[in-house]
Amino acid sequence: MSLREGNLEAPTRHPIDWKNPDFYNEEKLTHELERIFDICHGCRRCVSLCTAFPTLFDLVDESPTMEVDGVAKTDYWKVVDECYLCDLCYMTKCPYVPPHPWNVDFPHTMLRAKAIKFKTEGAAFRDRLLSSTDAMGKLASIPVVVQAVNASLKSKPMRNLMGSVLRIHPDRRLPEYDSAKFRSTARPNGGFAVRDGQKTPGKVAIYATCYVNYNEPGIGHDLLKLLAHNEIPAILVEKEVCCGMPKLELGDLDAVEKLKETNIPHLAKLAREGYAILTAVPSCTLMYKQELPLMFPHDADVLAVKEAMWDPFEYLMARNADGLLKTDFKSPLGKVSYHVPCHQRVQNIGNKTRDALQLAGASVTMIERCSGHDGTWGVKSEHFDKSMKIGKPVFRQMAEPQPDYVSSDCAIAARHILQGMGDSAAQKQHPITLLRIAYGLE
Repeated sequence: MSLREGNLEAPTRHPIDWKNPDFYNEEKLTHELERIFDICHGCRRCVSLCTAFPTLFDLVDESPTMEVDGVAKTDYWKVVDECYLCDLCYMTKCPYVPPHPWNVDFPHTMLRAKAIKFKTEGAAFRDRLLSSTDAMGKLASIPVVVQAVNASLKSKPMRNLMGSVLRIHPDRRLPEYDSAKFRSTARPNGGFAVRDGQKTPGKVAIYATCYVNYNEPGIGHDLLKLLAHNEIPAILVEKEVCCGMPKLELGDLDAVEKLKETNIPHLAKLAREGYAILTAVPSCTLMYKQELPLMFPHDADVLAVKEAMWDPFEYLMARNADGLLKTDFKSPLGKVSYHVPCHQRVQNIGNKTRDALQLAGASVTMIERCSGHDGTWGVKSEHFDKSMKIGKPVFRQMAEPQPDYVSSDCAIAARHILQGMGDSAAQKQHPITLLRIAYGLE
């Protein structure tokens, strides 16, 4: 093994060899976990990122040998359970990722472990439920049902029952559902002339995402308003289901493939027709930009979608660089405390949301640190306290400027941050909504 310390080259990613039977060989996984844990133990650079690394280091420090060989192999799963696949260790901290010869890919090794655990043990009803975002959304947003669902989310007795039966922490603020689903109520304007820029396609297709469709459709409507104001023709993706990120985090890779088989044909058709495909949830964008291409590296349709997929602010700021974005902002935003989601940071697109808010005249305090929520992880009773602990530095830094708005491209992270901030006069608004406000659009 090379003794070269560190790495100054850009990180690269190997495909996920999940179709190979060896991928599910637990003995080989254990050997790889021991190898990677030993490297992590000697480095400890990622200790501040999440609870997976402190858990690992505590296991080592409390072992008889104070080395990884002293840790019981069964305790490796304690580390796996703490990883929520934010990918920050790989993209921002670890000096031993490929092309370094040590070839450390901590998150995808954790993914492999989760996939093996799912294959051998399955998943609890709660975890299957929370990762079935489409099924939950369709049921909870039924007009007759939605009022009862939303009332139960605020009812202390019902939340205590959810805590005891489903182990969903009663203190976690959960998003409400909306019966006026985005895909049912959206009226995209496709009538504008297509104006391609040097950097940007001149027409857009919107992949709504489960969250925007069922929980906060206003984000999607505001995105359509931004596109219409800038005279960019827009359509909705003809058919969509969940991107698969919740199932990926569960380790259910077969379910990810089934969702991919529904989504990709529609998305690939749009990609080949020259559309920029926009998603307003960073985890969904990352799924199409990174995880699916790594799971299906030889699928031409998946690779076409990868090239056509854009973060909304990545697209808008590229549009600005093309000289095709209107800057006729009318309403001052004041002070915005803006949190950069982990799944956006690891896309390596730069701080485009911050740039757009500053272009609109906002005074932006930007926080680049994990909020600790991560999808369903921070909802669960066993992780809630840890999620609040991880988020403490973010809560403090977001509150310090006494902002007018608290914002994050990840809407659930913003809700989590506002909860952690406690008493605050700040409004929670998505960055897309803030830009709509700045334009003075209704």
